[in-house]
Amino acid sequence: MEIVKTENLTFEYIRRDEEDNVEGITTAVDNVSLSVEPGQFIAILGHNGSGKSTLAKHLNAILYPTEGTVWIDGNDTKDDSKLWTIRETAGMVFQNPDNQIIGQVVEEDVGFGPENMGVPTKEIWERVEESLKVVGMYEYRKSSPNRLSGGQKQRVSIAGVLAMHPKCIVLDEPTAMLDPVGRREVINAVRGLNDVEKITIILITHYMDEIVNADKVFVMDRGHIEMEGTPREIFSQVERLKELRLDVPQVTELAYILRQRGLPIPLGILTIDELTEALKKCR
Repeated sequence: MEIVKTENLTFEYIRRDEEDNVEGITTAVDNVSLSVEPGQFIAILGHNGSGKSTLAKHLNAILYPTEGTVWIDGNDTKDDSKLWTIRETAGMVFQNPDNQIIGQVVEEDVGFGPENMGVPTKEIWERVEESLKVVGMYEYRKSSPNRLSGGQKQRVSIAGVLAMHPKCIVLDEPTAMLDPVGRREVINAVRGLNDVEKITIILITHYMDEIVNADKVFVMDRGHIEMEGTPREIFSQVERLKELRLDVPQVTELAYILRQRGLPIPLGILTIDELTEALKKCR
């Protein structure tokens, strides 16, 4: 069974004036159907306003469909009796870690979620230790979050979700506010959760280099899914991505330019090593 499934999902934002009269309706997600298998690393791409973050909020029952249905591990998000089951199954990490961190000490913050779930105290501390080690933040367990870098704070946010033992983690542009070092720290932590812990990852982003190792990519524009496939299949369509106002990784762009100039470079180059090997064969 799919851990995440949406069927004909549509969501409309209704704008109202000061007298509560409807001024207009914006369709942010338009008839989206997708499925995610347990253990997959899924990336959802799109420029600002494409609907990807609105879609993400449906996967944790923060928003409910205007039309269509969302199932999380078989539970319909519109079923209020399943709300906490859904949120325990699919944890959410937001763009700004300062909006998610509430504790004065790192280990207290990470333990907050399990405590609210009624987990026994001994197990809470076991989960805190385990989660901080997974994201590489155990040595900072006694630190104040205020003294951490942006990337470290985001890893603490991920640990806080991980401590609740979710089957799936949805990350809504978790690196958008970080510098390159922080971005790399967070993406490496996320990849580790998927590779080692086998947690399903749904990564919402507009950074192309973050999705090279994804199992499948969905590209959104104006609320629709415009493209889907493996990273190689997606990055083989450079012109189409540019039409959708998206960039490609620098190495993919370079390979594309060399191919245009007549070199027999394969489509969909994803890494420097792949490009190096392709160039060796051009000799």
